[in-house]
Amino acid sequence: MDDDLPLNEGLEARITAAIQPTLAGMGYEIVRVQIHGKQIPTVQIMADRADGSLIGVGDCEAISHAVGAVLDVDDPFSGEWHLEVSSAGIDRPLTRTKDWNRFAGHVGIAEMSIPFEGRRRFRGVLLGADAETARLKLEDGTEVALPRADIRRAKLVLTDELIAATAVSATPEGDDDAPEEDASPYAKRN
Repeated sequence: MDDDLPLNEGLEARITAAIQPTLAGMGYEIVRVQIHGKQIPTVQIMADRADGSLIGVGDCEAISHAVGAVLDVDDPFSGEWHLEVSSAGIDRPLTRTKDWNRFAGHVGIAEMSIPFEGRRRFRGVLLGADAETARLKLEDGTEVALPRADIRRAKLVLTDELIAATAVSATPEGDDDAPEEDASPYAKRN
């Protein structure tokens, strides 16, 4: 298992594998790939800069163009589809081992696809992760090691401490675009 890639299955895994080399070559990392919709699917991609600096609108546009070209060649859909690209944001999803470790000490929530120790939702301070488990210190002081394969979704909770820890220059050097989430549509018609 590659700890630097999000845990995906099926078509999402195929798209992740197809676009990862291109994005890595451009200096970006994939945080999450999701597909929504059946008649006209939308591929949603969240990305980070590999150097940890903030992603701006220009980055989302560059990623959108590059990914659109890769997916035109890979052709995962038989008809029209849309592409949305965004930064992960402050209260980002926790999809990779490195996300759990990078944000250790901050509050997060995890929702399980199947109950673990009689519960589906867990909230606590992130203690880190490895390829198999993600660890949290719960509000009652107990620690839990959740099986990563059974985590349906996990994300950081927006707190003052998280905002302070992620506060950096509002604009990356040489980029006049605001470092906020942006959805850049890309449509393909056959």
